Amino acid sequence: MNTQGSETQVPSHAVDVQSARESLRAALASQAPQLLIDGVWRPSCSEQVLAVDDPADGSALACIASGDERDIDLAVAAARYAFRHGPWPRLSTSQRAGLLFALADAIEHDQHDLSLLESLDAGHTLGSIRTGDLPLAIRSLRDYAGWATKLTGETAMSSVHAAGMDYFVREPMGVAGIITPWNAPLLMVLQKLGAALAAGCTVVIKPAELAPLTALRIGALCQKVGIPAGVVNIVTGTGATAGQALASHPEVNIVSFTGSTAVGRSIMAAAAHSNLKRVVLELGGKSPVVVFADADLDKAAQAITKEIVFKSGQYCAAGSRVFVQRSAYPGLVERIRAAMDAISIGPGHLASSEMGPMISAAQRSRAQAIIEHSVAAGATLARGGHALPGPGYFFEPTLLVDVTADMRVAREEIFAPALVVTPFEEDASLVKIAALANDSDYGLSAKLWARDVGAVHGLIRLLEAGQVIVNGGGGDAILPFGGVKQSGYGRENGHIGAAAFTEIKAVRLGY
Repeated sequence: MNTQGSETQVPSHAVDVQSARESLRAALASQAPQLLIDGVWRPSCSEQVLAVDDPADGSALACIASGDERDIDLAVAAARYAFRHGPWPRLSTSQRAGLLFALADAIEHDQHDLSLLESLDAGHTLGSIRTGDLPLAIRSLRDYAGWATKLTGETAMSSVHAAGMDYFVREPMGVAGIITPWNAPLLMVLQKLGAALAAGCTVVIKPAELAPLTALRIGALCQKVGIPAGVVNIVTGTGATAGQALASHPEVNIVSFTGSTAVGRSIMAAAAHSNLKRVVLELGGKSPVVVFADADLDKAAQAITKEIVFKSGQYCAAGSRVFVQRSAYPGLVERIRAAMDAISIGPGHLASSEMGPMISAAQRSRAQAIIEHSVAAGATLARGGHALPGPGYFFEPTLLVDVTADMRVAREEIFAPALVVTPFEEDASLVKIAALANDSDYGLSAKLWARDVGAVHGLIRLLEAGQVIVNGGGGDAILPFGGVKQSGYGRENGHIGAAAFTEIKAVRLGY
């Protein structure tokens, strides 16, 4: 019985968000903890469960099945069979594209329910999900549906006298393990799932145990639109057990993971020690923001603040280290402080909330410990720095100055709404400015604010980052995404993201 799809449904016509929220909570409380394996919803082999909390008040939200190695074995076997013998390999690329388009339509149809579920599960504001994560996820599915028919090989030019032909083809890699984080659970599942299915792979998804509920709903929608059994399998559980079993499994051909650098290392090690499976790793960040005195400081301050409070700072590409030309330093600090003062904090489902809670008490305590350690070492709290009283895992937007490069707030990914602002000299060269920005183990994203085109282009070449966003960015954000250094390996989005799930087979044809 498809309990995951039917029991969590909230009428889309519900106008009162509070009423819809309570109805959803009641449905989640009665939902059976199950895994999706080979088209069937079933309990874990151990029949053990894990509690999922509401980050806004710390109360129990739902129970999920705690999958282990046995469940991963069953899920991988189902995915392997579906890849080799089921209807999936017999579908044309156009038919696969049609299923992805259908899934995108189903997500769009249920967008209000999914947004509320994501807000409850991860703590994010409804506004950020409805205008950010969800439309981006739908667009990503449709983009990948388009790429399903356009992943091609190449034929080499040859002389008219050649006794044959050289070419290569792309083939689906096989079974893909997808391990997703808790900071953008719906978006990450759909981006990775879309790429894998477009390439013709079958998948086993292990969502983060702290925010797994939208992944389960996506599994139900995959069934609803007709994706064959075994093509999409979902095993909830801990990273240490289910996640490690998936990363180590010898029948998994590729693992796509988004999360911490520490876990990324363990996945790469598991890949090396098992079957040398391919990996795509989107890991941590400590992104620099460089602000020149000629920039629009009002616009820069608002953008910097909104990004660091987006998802309560639990966003890997967030600009958390700000370097500003000295003449603009006092003005930028004051603007950011004022912008932080104006942020409305509360449960994500409230329309007035601009920042919700952090995901857990442990994550909040870790962030506060890093900040307190740096303050003890000489950093100054210009604003915030403390957990908010009352229920839930709320934390003040935090601004630190007088920070040196060796302090923990300047080096570690805090994953909290905490920002460091440091001045650089008025006449500093681009090489020196880049050295400040690049002084990190990470290289996921970098931001520039300047009107001098020469400075912008010169600095872009010097920055060590997978992406550079200038003056807030532009275009439609459909570029490849990923990092350098310890921020990851490989790229997601577009044809590059889909091609990551393929293998190249070279053919030398004689005749």
